[in-house]
Amino acid sequence: MLIGITGTIFSGKSELASFLVQEHQFKYITLAACKREADPDTFKCFVTEQELIDFVTKNWIDNFVMTCVDNYEFLQGLLKRPFFLLLATDASLMTRFNRLKADKRHTEYSKELTFEEFVLKSDEYNFRQEGELLKIMDKSEIRIINDTDTIKGFHDKLRSLDLLNGERLRPSWDAYFMKLADLAAFRSNCMKRRVGCVVVRENRIIATGYNGTPRNFKNCNHGGCPRCNSGNSSGVGLSTCLCLHAEENAILEAGRDRIGNNAVLYCNTCPCLTCSIKIVQSGIKEVVYSQSYSMDVLSSNVFKEAGIKLRQYVLPLNGVVIA
Repeated sequence: MLIGITGTIFSGKSELASFLVQEHQFKYITLAACKREADPDTFKCFVTEQELIDFVTKNWIDNFVMTCVDNYEFLQGLLKRPFFLLLATDASLMTRFNRLKADKRHTEYSKELTFEEFVLKSDEYNFRQEGELLKIMDKSEIRIINDTDTIKGFHDKLRSLDLLNGERLRPSWDAYFMKLADLAAFRSNCMKRRVGCVVVRENRIIATGYNGTPRNFKNCNHGGCPRCNSGNSSGVGLSTCLCLHAEENAILEAGRDRIGNNAVLYCNTCPCLTCSIKIVQSGIKEVVYSQSYSMDVLSSNVFKEAGIKLRQYVLPLNGVVIA
């Protein structure tokens, strides 16, 4: 595994690398052009980016970390590898300025530096080469907002993130199908809620679905369903709703014969009571959901009586997290 770390200046990149080296026995590697005294103990230093990539590819079963991801083209080469994970650190300007002032390694440099000068330096670093750093940070799996006051607090937060979870590199079947359900939900234009669904058997996709009005109707967001456009709260006026739910669309797409035996339904939202009854009738044997809904208890009772397994699966935390 290779973890690359990027981020704004004095946001904790080196401290994150040190955490991985000290707590998880990662080996710190870097490029000769990037090597600094502040780096953790360096295991290996490479002259070229390709040498680094080739070395880690041959030794991918070991754990490596680097903080020299500051070139977008280099990053593109790394992202092709199945063992690479990109993390980013960030913090408020004042927090980063105070860290610089408190860092004894930079006393001579920071002594006369004003906050305004630091802001200019930070902007120069962030927006150099047409915002290359921001483009790199945008590719990170997790962006850690490191505004903690102590190293211990930062480390405690890092432990809670489960950074070494193997699903970050290669999703489990649950993660894979739940992500596809989330993707299907983006096709929905229902004014009340975006829901996506995937029906699988033996880890092969039978059908997908998302909620919305029937064929030949106006789309929900164009006024096709008066109930969804009324602004009423969840659960109100369901009998007047013209939208098919994601689960209904997937089941209708698949049909009872294609669903067969031992099929699993993945949905980013727990099925409502009406959909639960149809799921029972379709022959599906397991339902996996991510987000709760207002009828979870009623739906759970239906599945329990029908002998259908219901469980919740939540994807590993990613995106922006506060340390």
